[in-house]
Amino acid sequence: MPISLTKGQKVDLTKTNPGISKLIVGLGWDVNKYDGGESFDLDTSAFLLGTGDKVTSDADFIFYSNLEHPSGSVKHLGDNRTGEGDGDDEQIMVDLSAVPENIQKIAFSATIYDAENRRQNFGQVSNAYIRIIDDTNHVELVRYDLGEDFSIETAVVAGEIYRHNGEWKFNAVGAGFQGGLEALCRNYGVNV
Repeated sequence: MPISLTKGQKVDLTKTNPGISKLIVGLGWDVNKYDGGESFDLDTSAFLLGTGDKVTSDADFIFYSNLEHPSGSVKHLGDNRTGEGDGDDEQIMVDLSAVPENIQKIAFSATIYDAENRRQNFGQVSNAYIRIIDDTNHVELVRYDLGEDFSIETAVVAGEIYRHNGEWKFNAVGAGFQGGLEALCRNYGVNV
């Protein structure tokens, strides 16, 4: 039975699951019916962060145009342009044992592609979640349902995996941003 979190809750990943190193981070969502006429394309990203919650280089930004970190520790499994179907809409694999020592945190986000031009926002998205799965046995460890707290935001940091006293933990963040992917990149120090 996975641990279900609320916004701001933190939970241990490696201390209570000794030997775990390979994870799948799944993000999913549904789009509310509306009359905008444009299709929705949500994208997931991962930001590998060093001190000060900033990337150490642009290679620490994993998304649809940069699917794998040079260390091999984080790999995006591909862009789903429709979000249709059940289960995770996009997934990112993480090998905790391969994450470089200078990386303290990995933040996972979802953004709406071309949101401003299409007049779209997270107020039109429902059932958004992030979950952590043990890749060795495909057991869901942690789940955070983001709820309906968003209105005008075009980007959301869903959660983050971070180091704490030699172990890895998960934090249910649920923070919204305006300005889409560019705003997140600026926040984390990616050159845009």
